[in-house]
Amino acid sequence: MSALLLFVMLTACAASPQDLSGKMFTFPQETNTASVKLNIATHNLDAVTVCLRFFTDLQRAHGLFSLATPSSYNGFLIFKESTADTVGLYVNNKAVPYVVGYKLNTWHSVCSTWDADSGLGQLWFNGQPLARKFLSKSQISKPIVVLGQEQDSYAGLFDTKQSFTGMMADVHMWNYVLSPCEIQNYVDNLIFTPGNVLNWEALTFDVTGRVLIEEMQTNCHERYYTKKPCLNKSGY
Repeated sequence: MSALLLFVMLTACAASPQDLSGKMFTFPQETNTASVKLNIATHNLDAVTVCLRFFTDLQRAHGLFSLATPSSYNGFLIFKESTADTVGLYVNNKAVPYVVGYKLNTWHSVCSTWDADSGLGQLWFNGQPLARKFLSKSQISKPIVVLGQEQDSYAGLFDTKQSFTGMMADVHMWNYVLSPCEIQNYVDNLIFTPGNVLNWEALTFDVTGRVLIEEMQTNCHERYYTKKPCLNKSGY
C-alpha cells in the first residue's frame, strides 16, 4: 500500500518526535474517545499563534484545536459553533465569535493569535485577517493540547457531539504572535518558521482510539514549501 497508514484502536505513544510533513490525521467517525494529545514542553504562555489545516463535512458544532489548563478548560480553543459560518476563539474561557466562509468538503487554513500584554486575539481564515478583539490578559499556564475532541475538563470530559471528524494537518503553535507575512506564508504553503511549541515536522503525540495517519490528500497541482517567502516593503 503506497499510503502510510497507522490504525490505532487503543492508546499508542510516539516516544520521539515524528516528521509528519505531507501527512494528515484522519478522524473517521464520531466518538468521545478518538483523539490526539500533543505533547508540549512549555508550562506558561504569554502569547500564542496556532495554525492548522482541516477538511470536514460536519455541520454541527465541533472543536478544531483544544488547549485546556487546570483553571480554564477553554484555555485556547478554536471551535466551530453551531451557528452557520461562525467560528469561536476562546482564551481563558472568554470567547469572541467570527463569521467566516465555512464551506464543507474542502481544505481550510485557520490561524489564531493572542497575546497577554494587550489581551487581543485575532482569527485568520484562509488567509483573510478578521477583526482583533479583546479576550484575556491572563497568562495561560500548564496547557494540555488535544485534537479531535473538545476538552470540557483538564484533558477529559469529551462529548461525541462536539468531536471532530475529517482530516487535519500542518498543526503548528508558537509562543509569540506571528507576523501577517509569516501567517500568509503558512496559508500559501510557502517557506515559514515552524512552530516552536508544536512543530508538525517534529511532533510528539499520543493517539487514543480510531485515528489514522495517512498521506495528505491535496490537489495534484499544489506544491508544498517550494516557493519563495513573501517580502516586506524593504525586500526582507
